[in-house]
Amino acid sequence: MSVLDVPTPMLGSGMVRVQNRYSLISVGTERSTVTAARDNLIGKARGKPEQVRQVLETLRNQGPVQTYRAVMKKLDSYSPLGYSCSGVVTALAGDVRGLKIGDWVACAGAGYANHAEIVAVPANLCVALPENADAGLAAYNTVGAIALQGVRQADLRVGETCVVIGMGLLGHLTALILRASGIRVFGVDVRSGALELGKKHCLDDAAVLDDATLAPRVAALSRGIGADAVIITAATKSLEPINLAGRLLRKRGVVVIVGDVPTGFQRDPDFYRKELTLRMSCSYGPGRYDLGYEEKGLDYPVGYVRWTENRNMQAFQDLLHGGRMDAGYLTTHRFAFADAPAAYDMIVKGEVECLGVLLEYPTDHADDGSRVFVGKAVPARVASDVIGIGFLGAGSYALGNLLPNIDVGNRVALTGVMTASGTSSRGVAEKYGFAYATGEMSSVLADPATTTVFITTRHDSHGDYVCQAMAAGKHIFVEKPICITGGELEAIARAIPGYDGQLMVGFNRRFAPLVTKAKVSFGPGPMAMTYRVNAGAIPGGTWIQDPELGGGRIVGEVCHFIDLLMFMTGSLPVTVNAVAMSDATNNEDTVAINLVFANGSIGTVAYLANGARKLPKEHIEIYQGGQVAVISDFRELSLYTAGREVRTRLFSQDKGQKVMVRSFLERIRLGGPALIPFAELYAVTAATFSVLRSLRTGQTERVAVTGDAPAPLAEG
Repeated sequence: MSVLDVPTPMLGSGMVRVQNRYSLISVGTERSTVTAARDNLIGKARGKPEQVRQVLETLRNQGPVQTYRAVMKKLDSYSPLGYSCSGVVTALAGDVRGLKIGDWVACAGAGYANHAEIVAVPANLCVALPENADAGLAAYNTVGAIALQGVRQADLRVGETCVVIGMGLLGHLTALILRASGIRVFGVDVRSGALELGKKHCLDDAAVLDDATLAPRVAALSRGIGADAVIITAATKSLEPINLAGRLLRKRGVVVIVGDVPTGFQRDPDFYRKELTLRMSCSYGPGRYDLGYEEKGLDYPVGYVRWTENRNMQAFQDLLHGGRMDAGYLTTHRFAFADAPAAYDMIVKGEVECLGVLLEYPTDHADDGSRVFVGKAVPARVASDVIGIGFLGAGSYALGNLLPNIDVGNRVALTGVMTASGTSSRGVAEKYGFAYATGEMSSVLADPATTTVFITTRHDSHGDYVCQAMAAGKHIFVEKPICITGGELEAIARAIPGYDGQLMVGFNRRFAPLVTKAKVSFGPGPMAMTYRVNAGAIPGGTWIQDPELGGGRIVGEVCHFIDLLMFMTGSLPVTVNAVAMSDATNNEDTVAINLVFANGSIGTVAYLANGARKLPKEHIEIYQGGQVAVISDFRELSLYTAGREVRTRLFSQDKGQKVMVRSFLERIRLGGPALIPFAELYAVTAATFSVLRSLRTGQTERVAVTGDAPAPLAEG
């Protein structure tokens, strides 16, 4: 564990930048996180069997090199801690409403409301605080909203009885909210000390888990009826909490699961005969894990969803600062932020009873961290024969397939790296030897030492970043897609005539060794091609499926396969016709796409999201003049010609990333035309837009070429 100097986090659309005053260590959750992080590899594997299965599947599909990179990326990355804080607003994105610079706010969200001097948080995960608010108590924001959502799920009325099993911080907050709502509260835990504290502040009665008088005392508190609800806030692998809940509840009572417990309850006698209801409580409430709500700032109409996560947070702050409950006793320890490791040591050792542990931040911090220098300084201007590379974005693909293939030192220098998270920027800079980490795109583009920019951010930023990098005179490698709207594509096309750099899109498959070998075996002229992609399902709620953030899977990934067919036939696509399978997801990611190319070639892309994971992902067949080439998942090539079969098999999968990256850098060094002509980059992207139109119209659609009017595709 380290306290690191990291860049100020990027202020994206819909975001609020906050200078923290306090952040809360969630003792139970973060103790588990830190304990797991300190475990050895065997312990990590035992604790996360699902991730072990993913590693083995990656090994089978992609070979040892890519698997090692993927595993080490996870193990070597910094993981920021914390998800609940309070502080003062220092900056706002232009589309944020209802807040202003200088407002005091409470914030929530893992990956956003971290233990850090400066955080950037989506507006829907911030709530304004009243004047004279206690900023320390306000930092309980996230845990308080979680507790409140559990109480809402119990749906209790004034005068009813609730049992809270698990009297840690979450249990105490739950009991405080219940008490403030006129509910009689009984606490259960394995620790008598936690119960004694609870009886002083938030419990009407309490008993340790194995107390023989527990059930009779719950009956007495409920006047012989039995508990109306049980809220489980404990974390355990035991089934005892949920089975105990069944014994304590009245007929048709409710069990609410807030903590991390198994749900394999005994059906009979209690759950079955009493017709009990089991409810799961999802974090802070409706809106959690919804990209539209959390990242885009779209609210749910109050007439349909009364209590969203933001409104839950606001209600919790009202309880805190309206005098309806006294939570001051919850803060058992305070540490200066610089002493955070000592706080975690205390928590992990468990020798001291603690509930709320606050980290306190200095009030005189200056937000001047646009760059953090971590490596050897790069000169203001690199030598004319040195390629200075900056990265905008550095996610899994960049770390696994791009950065490892850049031959640093061979007249190549890594200048700056920008990611949305200052923590990840710092980690990438340290691992790969960038001179500095930053949270600002402009820091990289304005750097004269940066002659080449790799753009590997989320898809919605690609078009804008490409245009800005072109205007800055940088060579550009942009991971596919080059953009996600027709307007962005036209803006890039308009800039091309005045651009004298190298523009490259990451269509790596055309550089794969088996593809190269197959290509030379065919002559000019029409060919017939099929490309089957066992793509697998991706839930509709992820950013990749979102038309505004990822562009959808056709724009975001099918471009790869259209490009490879175009490369094989050496001709631009002119028409497409597409049909999608009707299913409940409506993601349009199980599709058959037929393409006709200018030289008469035809190609079919079968992009399938409904296949079995065991089937290799990609299978390509090319037919021409009595010859056939079959490429199986970029591991094996079979060439059928002149009555014989020639088979080439690789030790591990090779999709061409290494050759692509090094060819791009070599082209910058030697000069010459772009590796992939812009007409081809344009045509592939336009073809994906035409696929979407064909799915909507049911008709064959023309593919726009460079110089055409913008494709009639709605933005996004």
